[in-house]
Amino acid sequence: MSGYGFWLSAAGMKVNEHRQTVNANNMANASTTGFKQDLAMVMQRDIESVENAQGLMFRHTVLDDLAGGLNVRPSAIDFSQGSIETTGRTLDVAIQGEGFFSVSDGNVTRYTRNGEFTINNDGELVMSGGGGKWRVLSEGSSVVNIISDGGPIKISGDGTIRQGNNVVARLGLFAADNPQAMRKSGENLFETTEANMSPVSGTVRSGARESSNFSAIKGLSSMIEATRAYQLNATMVQLQDQVTGQAVTTVGRVA
Repeated sequence: MSGYGFWLSAAGMKVNEHRQTVNANNMANASTTGFKQDLAMVMQRDIESVENAQGLMFRHTVLDDLAGGLNVRPSAIDFSQGSIETTGRTLDVAIQGEGFFSVSDGNVTRYTRNGEFTINNDGELVMSGGGGKWRVLSEGSSVVNIISDGGPIKISGDGTIRQGNNVVARLGLFAADNPQAMRKSGENLFETTEANMSPVSGTVRSGARESSNFSAIKGLSSMIEATRAYQLNATMVQLQDQVTGQAVTTVGRVA
């Protein structure tokens, strides 16, 4: 039974270490525009007689009635809407509702909720971050080119970009059939696996940005909780080690 307790406590430490890692990344991006928080996922581990095909050979009437502890699962992504903050900057664009902006570096296409855009030296609309290599794509997946000296830029709620009376392009908004099939690829971007991205008629707001959907206050509370849980499991490991040591040196001593 002591070995079983060791496993449960060690699994508890592993799970809470995973929670801390996920929380730390979320905390680091609490002020990142359009960031979507990760969710630490865990699952119950089946008992040996269920998990292992050979486990039926080692059934135990007591252990089979106990839980098998916890295992870490891959993190999930929370795609809920972040709050919209007004910036007053024309090329800051926030998506209200579903959808992602589509961007490309010329080789691959990625998706993002970060609508902080700027114009590069070639007149292309690009993301402010990433060294300006991520070009913003239109609804037809073409790079959005701003007309030189074409006048002030205005972006309407449907994503249409105008300069004076000229329609430059319409921002492409795309949504995944299965959002959980999307994966983070760094630089606040998403890539798709088996997910199919389809155009959507979303609503955007110029002069605003979408904040991270992660709450730093809730995250701090979760980190404190995970730290305490980790410490409690570590204490249980130490206690079980002491009990095992006493069993070996005292109980098992031959008179």
